[in-house]
Amino acid sequence: MRGSGRAAFVAALLLIVGTLNIIYGIASVGDATAVVGDQRLVFTNLHTYGWVLIILGVIQLTAGLSLLGGNTYGRVLGIVAASLGALNALASIGGRNPWWSLGVFALCIYILHGLIIFGRDEKASEAY
Repeated sequence: MRGSGRAAFVAALLLIVGTLNIIYGIASVGDATAVVGDQRLVFTNLHTYGWVLIILGVIQLTAGLSLLGGNTYGRVLGIVAASLGALNALASIGGRNPWWSLGVFALCIYILHGLIIFGRDEKASEAY
Protein backbone atom coordinates (compact mmCIF):
# COMPACT_ATOMS: atom_id res chain seq x y z
CA MET A 1 0.00 0.00 0.00
CA ARG A 2 1.24 3.45 -0.87
CA GLY A 3 2.53 5.46 2.08
CA SER A 4 3.12 2.63 4.53
CA GLY A 5 6.75 3.69 5.09
CA ARG A 6 5.68 7.23 5.85
CA ALA A 7 3.01 5.93 8.21
CA ALA A 8 5.65 3.97 10.13
CA PHE A 9 7.83 7.09 10.31
CA VAL A 10 4.88 9.17 11.50
CA ALA A 11 4.09 6.52 14.14
CA ALA A 12 7.67 6.73 15.41
CA LEU A 13 7.41 10.53 15.52
CA LEU A 14 4.16 10.30 17.46
CA LEU A 15 5.77 7.94 19.96
CA ILE A 16 8.71 10.31 20.48
CA VAL A 17 6.54 13.42 20.78
CA GLY A 18 4.10 11.66 23.10
CA THR A 19 6.93 10.59 25.40
CA LEU A 20 8.37 14.11 25.46
CA ASN A 21 4.97 15.64 26.20
CA ILE A 22 4.49 13.26 29.12
CA ILE A 23 7.93 14.18 30.49
CA TYR A 24 7.22 17.92 30.09
CA GLY A 25 3.80 17.42 31.66
CA ILE A 26 5.25 15.68 34.70
CA ALA A 27 7.80 18.48 35.03
CA SER A 28 5.03 21.07 34.82
CA VAL A 29 2.92 19.35 37.45
CA GLY A 30 6.02 19.22 39.66
CA ASP A 31 6.47 23.03 39.37
CA ALA A 32 9.73 22.90 37.43
CA THR A 33 10.62 26.48 36.52
CA ALA A 34 12.70 25.27 33.57
CA VAL A 35 9.46 24.55 31.72
CA VAL A 36 8.21 28.14 31.52
CA GLY A 37 10.56 30.50 33.35
CA ASP A 38 8.90 33.93 33.29
CA GLN A 39 6.49 33.07 30.46
CA ARG A 40 2.75 33.68 30.79
CA LEU A 41 0.63 30.63 30.07
CA VAL A 42 -2.55 30.33 28.03
CA PHE A 43 -3.94 28.13 30.80
CA THR A 44 -4.59 29.26 34.35
CA ASN A 45 -1.44 27.86 35.92
CA LEU A 46 1.46 25.47 35.47
CA HIS A 47 -0.43 22.47 36.92
CA THR A 48 -3.23 22.78 34.37
CA TYR A 49 -0.70 23.05 31.56
CA GLY A 50 1.06 19.95 32.89
CA TRP A 51 -2.11 17.87 32.93
CA VAL A 52 -2.98 19.02 29.41
CA LEU A 53 0.48 17.91 28.25
CA ILE A 54 0.15 14.54 29.98
CA ILE A 55 -3.24 13.89 28.37
CA LEU A 56 -1.92 15.01 24.97
CA GLY A 57 1.11 12.74 25.39
CA VAL A 58 -1.06 9.73 26.22
CA ILE A 59 -3.22 10.40 23.15
CA GLN A 60 -0.09 10.65 20.99
CA LEU A 61 1.40 7.45 22.41
CA THR A 62 -1.86 5.58 21.84
CA ALA A 63 -2.05 6.88 18.28
CA GLY A 64 1.55 5.92 17.54
CA LEU A 65 1.17 2.39 18.89
CA SER A 66 -2.11 1.85 17.08
CA LEU A 67 -0.67 3.25 13.85
CA LEU A 68 2.27 0.86 14.09
CA GLY A 69 -0.28 -1.94 14.39
CA GLY A 70 -1.87 -0.79 11.13
CA ASN A 71 -5.24 0.15 12.60
CA THR A 72 -7.52 2.78 11.15
CA TYR A 73 -8.17 3.90 14.72
CA GLY A 74 -4.50 4.89 14.93
CA ARG A 75 -4.76 6.96 11.78
CA VAL A 76 -7.81 8.87 13.02
CA LEU A 77 -6.37 9.30 16.51
CA GLY A 78 -3.04 10.35 14.95
CA ILE A 79 -4.79 13.10 13.00
CA VAL A 80 -6.46 14.30 16.21
CA ALA A 81 -3.19 14.10 18.18
CA ALA A 82 -1.17 15.93 15.52
CA SER A 83 -3.84 18.64 15.31
CA LEU A 84 -3.79 19.11 19.08
CA GLY A 85 0.01 19.15 19.02
CA ALA A 86 -0.01 21.83 16.33
CA LEU A 87 -2.43 23.94 18.37
CA ASN A 88 -0.23 23.50 21.45
CA ALA A 89 2.82 24.58 19.47
CA LEU A 90 1.01 27.65 18.16
CA ALA A 91 -0.08 28.55 21.68
CA SER A 92 3.51 28.48 22.91
CA ILE A 93 5.13 30.50 20.10
CA GLY A 94 5.26 33.63 22.26
CA GLY A 95 7.21 31.83 24.98
CA ARG A 96 10.82 31.17 25.75
CA ASN A 97 11.69 29.19 22.59
CA PRO A 98 9.67 30.46 19.62
CA TRP A 99 11.82 28.71 16.99
CA TRP A 100 11.38 25.38 18.77
CA SER A 101 7.62 25.92 18.75
CA LEU A 102 7.65 26.72 15.04
CA GLY A 103 9.69 23.56 14.38
CA VAL A 104 7.22 21.45 16.37
CA PHE A 105 4.35 23.08 14.45
CA ALA A 106 6.01 22.23 11.12
CA LEU A 107 6.56 18.66 12.29
CA CYS A 108 2.89 18.36 13.27
CA ILE A 109 1.88 19.61 9.82
CA TYR A 110 4.17 16.98 8.25
CA ILE A 111 2.56 14.30 10.42
CA LEU A 112 -0.91 15.48 9.40
CA HIS A 113 0.04 15.41 5.73
CA GLY A 114 1.45 11.90 6.05
CA LEU A 115 -1.64 10.60 7.80
CA ILE A 116 -4.16 12.24 5.51
CA ILE A 117 -2.63 10.99 2.25
CA PHE A 118 -1.78 7.54 3.69
CA GLY A 119 -3.34 4.69 1.78
CA ARG A 120 -4.55 6.39 -1.35
CA ASP A 121 -4.80 3.99 -4.20
CA GLU A 122 -1.92 4.27 -6.68
CA LYS A 123 -4.14 3.38 -9.62
CA ALA A 124 -6.43 6.31 -8.89
CA SER A 125 -3.57 8.74 -9.44
CA GLU A 126 -2.57 7.25 -12.81
CA ALA A 127 -4.09 8.70 -15.96
CA TYR A 128 -5.61 6.27 -18.45
